[in-house]
Amino acid sequence: MIKLLMGVVALLAGGLAHAEEARVFVSPVALPADHMRPRVFLGGSIDMGNAPDWQKEVIAALGQDEVDLLNPRRADWNPAWKPVASEPNFRTQVEWELAALDSADIVIMNFSAGSQAPVSLLEMGLHARGGKLIVLCPEGYWRKGNVDITAARYGVKQVADLPELLAELRKRLAAYRQAHRAVTANLPAKAP
Repeated sequence: MIKLLMGVVALLAGGLAHAEEARVFVSPVALPADHMRPRVFLGGSIDMGNAPDWQKEVIAALGQDEVDLLNPRRADWNPAWKPVASEPNFRTQVEWELAALDSADIVIMNFSAGSQAPVSLLEMGLHARGGKLIVLCPEGYWRKGNVDITAARYGVKQVADLPELLAELRKRLAAYRQAHRAVTANLPAKAP
C-alpha cells in the first residue's frame, strides 16, 4: 500500500513539474486546442535552415516556463518543395504559420544579420499594428531601415540583442499572466 501511495505521489509530482514546462509546437503539428497558456510565435530568420538557430536558444531559455512556443523552423523542411500554393507541403507550412501568428499572444521577429527573411518581413507587416510584436533587427540585416521605420511608425518594441529580447519576452509573459489571473478571478464561480 505504501508503495502504491508513493507511486501516486511521484506521478502527481512529475505531472505537476511537467505542467510547468514549455510546450513546443512545430509545423505541421496541430496547434493546441486549448489556450490555457500564453502563446509565443518564434518568427524571423530561418533562410531555408541557413540562418542561426536562435529559436533553439529561446526554447532553452523558456524551457521551464508554462508557455506554448510556436516554432516555424522545421528539421524536416525539404528545400525541393516549390514555394507555390499548389505544393501541399509548402501550403501546409504557410497555413500553419498564419494560424500560429493569429493565435499567438506575443510574436517575436528576429531578423538575423546577413539573412534576408522576406517571409518574416511580410509577417511583421501583417502584425505591426497588433501590439504583440517584439523585434530584434541588428545592423547587417539587409532591410534594417524598413524594419526600423515600420516599427517606429506602429509602436513596435525593438530590442538590441537576444538577452534583451528574452527580458522583454519575460516581462510580457508576466503581464499576460497577471491579466489572465485578473480575468479568471472575476469569472463567476461554477455551480456545484
